[in-house]
Amino acid sequence: MAERSTAAVDVADNSGDQPLAADAAKATADGVDTQNGRAADEPMPEKDGERRSAATAAAPELHSGHKLARRYRLEECVTRLDGFSSWRAMDEKLRRAVGVHLLPADHPRARTVLAAARSSALLGDPRFVQVLDAVEENDLVYVVHEWLPDATELTAVLAANTLEPHEAYQLVSQVSQAMAAAHREGLAHLRLTPSAILRTSTGQYRIRGLAVNAALRGITSDTPQRADTEAIGALLYAALTQRWPYENDAYGLRGLPKGVGLLAPDQVRAGVHRGLGELAMRALANDGATASRQEPACTTPEELAKAVAAMPRIKPPEPAFTAPPEYQHTTYQQGSYGRPAPVGMSTAPINIPMPPPPPLQSRTGRALKWGVAALLIAALGLGSWQLADALLDHSKQNNSETTQPQQQGPAPEKKEPVPLAVKDAKEFAPDGIPQNAADVGKTYDGSSTSYWRTKSFDEGPALQIKDGVGIVYDLGSAHDVSAASIALKYGGDHTTLALYAVDSLQPKGKVESMKKIAGTNAKDTTVNLTVETPVKTRYVLVWLTALPSAPYDDFSKAGYKQGITDVKFKG
Repeated sequence: MAERSTAAVDVADNSGDQPLAADAAKATADGVDTQNGRAADEPMPEKDGERRSAATAAAPELHSGHKLARRYRLEECVTRLDGFSSWRAMDEKLRRAVGVHLLPADHPRARTVLAAARSSALLGDPRFVQVLDAVEENDLVYVVHEWLPDATELTAVLAANTLEPHEAYQLVSQVSQAMAAAHREGLAHLRLTPSAILRTSTGQYRIRGLAVNAALRGITSDTPQRADTEAIGALLYAALTQRWPYENDAYGLRGLPKGVGLLAPDQVRAGVHRGLGELAMRALANDGATASRQEPACTTPEELAKAVAAMPRIKPPEPAFTAPPEYQHTTYQQGSYGRPAPVGMSTAPINIPMPPPPPLQSRTGRALKWGVAALLIAALGLGSWQLADALLDHSKQNNSETTQPQQQGPAPEKKEPVPLAVKDAKEFAPDGIPQNAADVGKTYDGSSTSYWRTKSFDEGPALQIKDGVGIVYDLGSAHDVSAASIALKYGGDHTTLALYAVDSLQPKGKVESMKKIAGTNAKDTTVNLTVETPVKTRYVLVWLTALPSAPYDDFSKAGYKQGITDVKFKG
């Protein structure tokens, strides 16, 4: 398909919370290209005879309530601009909200928009907002796409604050990987602005307007990969500094001071993560390496994705700990409650130590003593002092033996299990077909929003085409494993899960031959396993053999699947 480049004004294809009408109107009113710092009425540089096409057709006169294809009911016009309009609509057949772009069939870019929409729909990558329909009908061309009411534009996120390093890392990682996959299929975005990035309620990032945004603006490029890479660098730069890396203000962000050029992120804002700041410069400074590390520039999304993967893993922030309120224990002295303290005396509570209770004596000891006393009286009466002395000595010996156990110290307390740190982990795939090996680290990163997930299987709950799927965890050294807590992504149906002690991160042989620590069938999203007799091992395999049914979500079709968000061991 034809390659395209950046546009002058962002397209209003809202599938999130924030409408883009104000954004587009501001850009038009300011008269600037908010991404490239170019005047809106200034022609784009000619490349091999290509020029920007002017939109000469009038926007279709439609209104709320109009129905397309007897199915899509228009509800709210988000933007009407440059010969096309964008709407929030209702798909009455499936009872869901959708977004719709509308153009007259004789619009000079109508055919290009149709081709771009159909190419984007064929990609079918759930990391992008999906094109659902692209139709020419009744002198209209319309493109129908997903509408995500629970998603938030990156524009709104950055208006509040910068992203913390782990979140900025997730942004650049997910967007660069998605765009690398799109370019492998010959698709470019060319309008990767903050309003084109949506953050879902699960913390995933989705990209809207792939190919379509540029087609609506009628723009092409000789270097689409480079343009998209630079745009990702601008997104990362804005996420770290809350500033747009060009001279003009854009997307609610202030631009850089005029005449100073591109400043490194840590020169704009203190405390910027060094590795991420250098990565942003490598993506933005496409004509050379960064000054600090002299590493080559990233000129394609694939190169940028590899550079992100090569960085040390950035852990999520530790959850804030709030200390419980301190309670003051008050001791009242008898007769002094409610009375003023004498002058010169402290009003602080006085703790008077109580004398310890006398030692308890057993019933046997008391009975024996009474018996001995009676014998002594009898002995005195008979005048047999020698017999009394002998009986007394014998009673002391028996009494000492009887009370001896009470003089021993308390029984040793049972030790409570302590957390065992996970040092490393690898996916276990005996058949050589991994599920999602790159995300294994997300199961012990301390974040409840990140996760490792299996593929979606058509048959279940018990796995039919595999013996099971799982992850091996390295505890650093051998420990007595006595308990495990595993947080799962999906509940319902049932999840069959077991723990095994294995000999390495990549064990050989059948799972059945390994030592089983514990197992369970679960319907909830939290699994707690306790072992009667702890098992000493360094490596623990979490093994899944049955998965629940779950609907379509961010990156996975509906089917039998499971995800692990957090794994903790104790011993």
